[in-house]
Amino acid sequence: MGADANHRCTVLGVEYVVADMAVATEAVVERALSGEGGYASLAGVHGVVTAQHRPQLKSALDDAWANLADGEPVAWMMRRLGAKRARRVAGPDLMPSVIDAGQAHGLRHFMFGSTPEVLERLCANLHGWYPQAKIVGTMSPPFRPLTDDEERHITDQIRSSGAHIVWVGLGLPKQDEWMWRNASRLTPCMALGVGAAFDFLAGTKPRAPMWMRRRGLEWLHRVSSEPRRLGWRYASTNSEFVVRATPQLMRHWSRKALTVSGAKRSRR
Repeated sequence: MGADANHRCTVLGVEYVVADMAVATEAVVERALSGEGGYASLAGVHGVVTAQHRPQLKSALDDAWANLADGEPVAWMMRRLGAKRARRVAGPDLMPSVIDAGQAHGLRHFMFGSTPEVLERLCANLHGWYPQAKIVGTMSPPFRPLTDDEERHITDQIRSSGAHIVWVGLGLPKQDEWMWRNASRLTPCMALGVGAAFDFLAGTKPRAPMWMRRRGLEWLHRVSSEPRRLGWRYASTNSEFVVRATPQLMRHWSRKALTVSGAKRSRR
């Protein structure tokens, strides 16, 4: 399926919003101020491939207010499917963009995930970059599965902070499934899963230089920085993405060719 009239595009069964950074930022700020809650998942190749094998993640992506293409291969495929305006919307870029734009609206933010040390450095950096930003709370959850009572206590605390947005840095699929389970409890606060953005913005992990990001090579920098943790993941998921994406692209191009051929015959 290609891009539809509502500016959405389906890649391997996952429906993405067709957006660039400006469009995504404006949409998130508007949604946060609306009080409607919900959540957005930022999913690249790792996310869309993992969803093929993990029903909980697929359900989380299906029920999201928006899925954004945090990966150049996904954005590239969306463009090939007809969504010409699709661009990569990466968590470490979207988060500061929304916080910056939100200053004029008094947008309030809550940081959920990572470690107390990372959260402290993250908040210090954000306050330095965006002096008018309102960060109303932080929380570093235990690195283990949470009980339902624990999740209820956490969501009560986030909601009582008055935050418009809770930024969730638990990593995929954990963060997406957490948002899925707790979206109704968090309302009117909305949630965004931004993965490693906390570490990058805190400066505890180096991000790829801009020239690599612009060429869609940030994955290569991440692999070289953490080969043991990320090497096999990127090798396996990228390969599976190519295998699964090729038939979808071929079907799209075949239908497009048939449409063009039919149009030519009708004009004769």
